Amino acid sequence: MADLELFGTQSCRYTAELREELLWQEREFTEHDVEADPAALERMLALTGGQRTVPVLVENDKVVEIGWQGRGCYV
Repeated sequence: MADLELFGTQSCRYTAELREELLWQEREFTEHDVEADPAALERMLALTGGQRTVPVLVENDKVVEIGWQGRGCYV
């Protein structure tokens, strides 16, 4: 598993924007769709202390960013 993880949803435009930024930076990451994967949602909630805003960027099991440029989607 990559050290960088992106938790988000297919329907959230901010998840898409952060994904594009990571791809542009040529960063390797693992993406988790929290709407399609209940275990990923549970892990995201544990990492964020229950915050339900996506996207969530996690590096080495530490939350780096919640939302993207101050915006996000609620799940």
